[in-house]
Amino acid sequence: MQQENQEHPKGAEAGLEAEADDVDAAREDVRETAPPYAEPPLGGGEPSRAEPAREGGVLPELEEIDMAEALAQHEREQAAREGRPPRPDQPRERGRGRERGRQGGEARGHDRRERERGGEQPARGERDDRDRRAEGDRGFRGGDRRRPESAGKPPHGVERRKPIKREILANTSFEETRVGILEDGRLVELLWERRSAQNIVGNIYKGVVENVLPGISSAFVNIGFEKNAYLYISDVLGDSHQSIDQTLKKGQHITVQVAKEAIGTKGMKVTMDVSLPGRYLVFTPYQDYVGISKHIVDPNERKRLSSIVDRLVKDVLGGKGIVVRTEAEGATEVELEREVQYLAATWKEVEKRYEALPPPALLHKDLDLALQVARDLLSDQVYVYLLDDKTVYQNVLTFIDRLSPELKERVRLYEAKTPIFTAFNLEHEIEKLRQTKVTLPSGGTIIVQEAESLCAIDVNTGRFTGNKSQEETVTMTNIEAAYEIAHQLRLRNIGGIVVIDFIDMKKASNRARVMEALADAVRRDRAKIRILPITRLGLIEMTRERKRESTVSLMTDGCPECHGSGRVLSAESLRIRIQREIHELTQGRPGGNVRLLLHPQLAEVFVEKQGLIEKNVHRAIKIGADPLLKWEDYRIILE
Repeated sequence: MQQENQEHPKGAEAGLEAEADDVDAAREDVRETAPPYAEPPLGGGEPSRAEPAREGGVLPELEEIDMAEALAQHEREQAAREGRPPRPDQPRERGRGRERGRQGGEARGHDRRERERGGEQPARGERDDRDRRAEGDRGFRGGDRRRPESAGKPPHGVERRKPIKREILANTSFEETRVGILEDGRLVELLWERRSAQNIVGNIYKGVVENVLPGISSAFVNIGFEKNAYLYISDVLGDSHQSIDQTLKKGQHITVQVAKEAIGTKGMKVTMDVSLPGRYLVFTPYQDYVGISKHIVDPNERKRLSSIVDRLVKDVLGGKGIVVRTEAEGATEVELEREVQYLAATWKEVEKRYEALPPPALLHKDLDLALQVARDLLSDQVYVYLLDDKTVYQNVLTFIDRLSPELKERVRLYEAKTPIFTAFNLEHEIEKLRQTKVTLPSGGTIIVQEAESLCAIDVNTGRFTGNKSQEETVTMTNIEAAYEIAHQLRLRNIGGIVVIDFIDMKKASNRARVMEALADAVRRDRAKIRILPITRLGLIEMTRERKRESTVSLMTDGCPECHGSGRVLSAESLRIRIQREIHELTQGRPGGNVRLLLHPQLAEVFVEKQGLIEKNVHRAIKIGADPLLKWEDYRIILE
């Protein structure tokens, strides 16, 4: 039964996806056949840029570009400019890594579905002991410290190599909970939950199959919401060689788990491959697979965990599946057994509710946001988990005391008078998310435009002129933009298809540098990401896993003036339209004046054009302002 976690069982999602490296659900809007360009890590310490290919991710060949040769060419050009001999080792290392990645991709290419569910994120780095020092007064219990100054963004083209200081701030007020994740004092991720629209990803339901559509290998399941949930054949338990109408029948009762919330016009997505996440383990009751995270590399530790888990699976779970998460490294047998007992008891309760309740019915609700964060994100890599609500703070303490008592000291209560998000300048950062334009430190800009089908990002040099050649200026701007784009995608929670229009570069080596920078920049993202080669038009296409609405979509509604388009009719267009309408209304009516009521700003424009309007309509026009009218609204009164 024991397997070495080369691939994971399908559909094992874990709460906030904080450990997607251990149980990768691989359920994105766009399922690309190309292997991932880079896998996102969770832990501290950035992976080396000298290792672009590793298990679970393949560095693809760029169109008409040999990556190793391009990097070697860049080194030769750089050495010539600096008057030194080229370094042969760097390109050679990258070439070998690329070859290893290609071979790994070919080995995995025979089974797309298993490949999508395989792979994990890089192991967490060592925490900097200096980050434990307590200094200053920040207004929270459990020790005083000063908030570190923001490390800011990496210099354009220069990658930071230092331990990451992570902090988690939770604000609970009125009817919502917000959680901000900071790295080196900079907001990198924002989680949101409202009472009126609580997160349902991870909830388990008893549903009824309403419709089975063999033509699209899908079914629709009623789980009690206005829209039926979407179930794809890859998320259906049973013989994978059978069509969906052979596996499911209309009216059939099934257990499903929400894998993705409804987004835009798309309904929620569910899976029959249910999973229950814990801190150390993920229980997959419909699987018989046992896997151990490949980031647990010590053979003795793997052997120890294997022995413990095999016994627990046999004695407690009756042969059902378990995935051992990276956090389990060093966990005692008592801790693991306690968690298995808890997960088994939770599943028994789900089974009881399934037998007792008629469909559609909620069988299991995942933890609220504050507890999900404690379960999935709090670790020894997190400096502090700071909460501003006493009740929530006590709930988290109780939860952590049962789950991981050694982490209690990291959970603290914020008691200062200044609101927590204001004190850490997060309110200002959140407000900036509504802007489409982001300015880079060098003076360049990126424009982020979200749509339902995809997100388009444009890069411009802006004020940045550089002090070298135009090619070098453009390349440095693109590299800087690559890091900022990765940050914005994560912060705004933008998922689905992303198309990036970098500034054109002539040299293949520079295009390779930008591709490498983008791949490196997304490594900290917990969402699954694929980056495709540069197209003939110079565009970079990528996909980012999407399970919830983007932050901007959650914060905003479509504009009632422009109906969400972001544009309104120009004053000139309105003038011509109104002239045409006045002409139609006055046809066959001799004499008489016309009174025209407009939005105040529009009225000022019309007054300047009054003579032209009267000449065109052959009538005297009285123009008035009505502050209650919208920009495109007007009233024509015939006198």
